[in-house]
Amino acid sequence: MKNIVIIGAGSMGSAFTLPCIDNKNRTFLVGTYLEDKLIDKIKKNHFHPVLKTKLPKRLTIEKFKNLAGIIKNADIIVGAVSSPGIDWFANILLKNYKKNHKIVLLTKGLSISKGKVITLTDKIKKIFTTNGIKNINISAIKGPCLAAELANRVRTGTVIANSKIKNAKYLQKIISTEYYSTEISNDIRGVELSGAIKNIYSMLIGASEGLSSSYIARNNEKKYYNNTAASLIHRSISEMSNFVKKFGGKSETVYGLAGLGDLYVSVIGGRNSQMGKYLGEGYLFKNAKRKFMKKTTVEGAQLAKEIGPTIFRKLKRKNFPLMFNLLNTICKNKKLNINW
Repeated sequence: MKNIVIIGAGSMGSAFTLPCIDNKNRTFLVGTYLEDKLIDKIKKNHFHPVLKTKLPKRLTIEKFKNLAGIIKNADIIVGAVSSPGIDWFANILLKNYKKNHKIVLLTKGLSISKGKVITLTDKIKKIFTTNGIKNINISAIKGPCLAAELANRVRTGTVIANSKIKNAKYLQKIISTEYYSTEISNDIRGVELSGAIKNIYSMLIGASEGLSSSYIARNNEKKYYNNTAASLIHRSISEMSNFVKKFGGKSETVYGLAGLGDLYVSVIGGRNSQMGKYLGEGYLFKNAKRKFMKKTTVEGAQLAKEIGPTIFRKLKRKNFPLMFNLLNTICKNKKLNINW
């Protein structure tokens, strides 16, 4: 039995408590400093208001103010914060870090450091190195995992990535269950890159309903767009593979759970594809966000804004035409226009 501390009480962090608990680990769910009200709601009867399901009774739920006393005995610390909160998470780790701590990141995203695209685990490593701490044991878990399904123990497959495969195997034994199966990989950069950029490409594929043809009657577009979607999936996977290789990952990683698997889930049931649908219908991003998804986080749009300016400078449009089209749509608020 291990002590697992999950920081971030949102949907994914809360859902991840189930395989941890079901493996008989002592598991703590600690809210961020912004989640005190959410923690109060969950603690009443262990019911998560967003997931619409009860969390395990054996789960210990605490506010952020109690983190220091909990984390000192942790074996594994899991980051389930939003991508903009990674700096905050890294600094919290620094204040409470011990050499035996194993760090796991559920967050999907990328960052920019000195004009270069870097993964979130690389960002955390840089923050630690700047403060004199090297060689931290940090893993990333990615893959097609909708939080609401995991919270209901729906069969799920993910990949645990660590630069040292033995560390990934260690985690695999601790969190895998009959319904939560895990693969392992030492291509942590490729896994993180795949898990992040699929949010951009899921918006593009989601746009297929509106992009299918300007010649089809409006009332038929919802019926006839599968050919368009298939074409965009093919082109998206090709670009994703090239992107991952360009930034230091293995291109074949894109064809696994972190890439193709996660892309599929995002396209059929995610917020990114929903935004893509509006963009395909001709809405400008800002208008669509304000009209349809004002209070909804669209991870692909966040990522586009984060890496867009750097991508425009570092990459060539001819090699990543779909990505450039989407970045123009999000960063410059232009209509989505794909050159077929």
